Amino acid sequence: MLFNHISLRTAIKSTIITSNKSFDKWHEIFSMDTILTAELLDRLTHKSFMVNMNGKSYRMKETKSMMGSKIAEKPMGITANI
Repeated sequence: MLFNHISLRTAIKSTIITSNKSFDKWHEIFSMDTILTAELLDRLTHKSFMVNMNGKSYRMKETKSMMGSKIAEKPMGITANI
C-alpha cells in the first residue's frame, strides 16, 4: 500500500519521509519483499533532497529529564517503567 501511494505521488506531489533507519536497513522493516523495498527506495530517492541529521536525541533527553523528576518524587526503591 505504501508503495502504491508513493508511486501515485511520484513526479506529481511532494512527499516527506522521516526515518531513524538508514536505507540499507529498510529491508529489515519491509522483510516481506526485498524487490518491492528496492523499488520503493528507488522511487523515494529519485530526484530527492536528503537531509541527514546527526546528534543526540531530544526525545531521549526529555524522557530522561522527566523520568528523573518523577523518580525523585517517589519513595526509595520504586522506579517508573517506560
